[in-house]
Amino acid sequence: MKKSKLQTALATLVTALFSLTAAVAVPILWRGWYALQIGPLGLEDYTGWSRETILDAYNAVLDFLVKGAPFSTGALSYSESGMAHFADCRVLFLLNFLALTLSALFLLVLLQRLLRSTPAIGHRQPSPPLLALAVTAGVFLIFGAWAWLDFESLFTAFHTLCFPGKDNWVFDWRMDEIILILPEAFWARTAALVAELTLAIEALLALIWALLRRWRTPKTVYEELHKA
Repeated sequence: MKKSKLQTALATLVTALFSLTAAVAVPILWRGWYALQIGPLGLEDYTGWSRETILDAYNAVLDFLVKGAPFSTGALSYSESGMAHFADCRVLFLLNFLALTLSALFLLVLLQRLLRSTPAIGHRQPSPPLLALAVTAGVFLIFGAWAWLDFESLFTAFHTLCFPGKDNWVFDWRMDEIILILPEAFWARTAALVAELTLAIEALLALIWALLRRWRTPKTVYEELHKA
């Protein structure tokens, strides 16, 4: 029983990690997400730059972050400090992809082992994806309330945690013009997207888990006894 509970807890943790890292990967790899925000955020009017200039700068930075291309911000100016911050971000991006890959592999192994174990009569193992969904939803509610009350302090806390001892994430737009096309509103929208995708992935995994359990589990007590 203790071993089963430990496996369930581990599967729950890995499910949450997989769902979060998969959700984070979406706006990183799907560059259309940023393109869709240019109009609603009024970036052309705000910066005075064309849509092409804005997209060129964004794509140049993403090429560096994801593909390891030489650092560039297109036609926009940047400082050594700004470049160093994006180098730190690249490390986090790579860690996210690594965590996504490893959590996917561990999740497959753990869920397979849990599905292969037959529950006792009258006992059903809790669904790790459903547990992950409940816990994640609670955590997101807390951070959502924090963001609603004071998004700037949440933004600052996030960067302080992810970039300890550094302040190069505080940009001067006169030296690092890239910050003008990455306003706070864009990050708020992206955070909302990641939260929604995380919960959606966990809900989908919970549904798949339930269907697999129903397929694996005998429907009557007599079938349980016969199987035993």
